[in-house]
Amino acid sequence: MPPGRYTRAELLAQRGAAVPDLLPADGDERPVRLLLAGINPGLWTAAAQAHFAKPGNRFWPALHRAGITPRLVDPRAGMPDADREALLDAGIGITNLVPVATARADELSADELRAGAAGLVRLVERVRPAVVAILGLTAFRQAFGRPRALAGHQADGLAGAELWVLPNPSGLNAHETTDSLAAAYAEAARAAGVRCGS
Repeated sequence: MPPGRYTRAELLAQRGAAVPDLLPADGDERPVRLLLAGINPGLWTAAAQAHFAKPGNRFWPALHRAGITPRLVDPRAGMPDADREALLDAGIGITNLVPVATARADELSADELRAGAAGLVRLVERVRPAVVAILGLTAFRQAFGRPRALAGHQADGLAGAELWVLPNPSGLNAHETTDSLAAAYAEAARAAGVRCGS
């Protein structure tokens, strides 16, 4: 198989696998301004060991369209070192509510989502980002027990960070386009002090 292509068996073997957070290493003084939290890794992401790696996911095109990344990141075969460093230099971190991979986010149980919320709070307390953006309204409502929450800026914050709930970039989220995702992500990035645009 060429790099960044996986057989069905290779993908199915990723169920339950974890993907490391994209964060500064211990002792690295670079601050995290914007912590982007996906719902959980997909199987392709787990195989590549790089966030939002599945072709068709609009996360990286939306970040590029928003001007958050200077070029389009292609993590299908793993996160290129230069892109990882550029993200960290810009103050961007990436994590997930639930660390284990599934084929679809709707396979997660309510208990897994609630445990993920508690884990995210602990991570935010440790990393101390200026802004946390959770990418998925339905998952946020379930994880944090807020069934009436609306997308956008959340007045109460999260563990001392400003909190935004933004659209999920999965291709399964047909309500959003790359342009609408880019606009939402840019708003949170500007709130975090992350430079958008050239």
